[in-house]
Amino acid sequence: MSLKDKIKDDMKQAMRDKNESRVGTLRMLSAAIQRREVDERIQLDDAQVIAVIEKLVKQGRESIEQYVKGGRPELADKESREIAIFQAYLPQQLSEAEVDKLIAEAVAASGATSAKDMGKVMGLLKPKLAGRADMGKVGAKIKTKLGAG
Repeated sequence: MSLKDKIKDDMKQAMRDKNESRVGTLRMLSAAIQRREVDERIQLDDAQVIAVIEKLVKQGRESIEQYVKGGRPELADKESREIAIFQAYLPQQLSEAEVDKLIAEAVAASGATSAKDMGKVMGLLKPKLAGRADMGKVGAKIKTKLGAG
């Protein structure tokens, strides 16, 4: 079963369970997937669906930050609940140690020596880490490693 089909099945189950917040969140996810398919005139595979989910999670985290600054904890809580639902469809997250090991391997494989080589390292890591790590944090770790190296 594709990830897209699983999301649709879960949405139908949430409707049967009368879980309005989950239905709304899954509808938003389904709409984002459908919007990308229409815009690009393609059928998304699981990797592309994961990219859509990651984007929604990233936007949700940014929204939480803004809501907290703006003194709207109820909206931050709502975003947190949505992110939790989205993350259920992402692959198992890697540990810090696993991410560090992959970064070290990519730096060695690319021959990167300075921050200018960051693109090469990210190019090697992106397919391995897609949906399994926060790429913003990974980028910061690479900068630290290359800056110190």
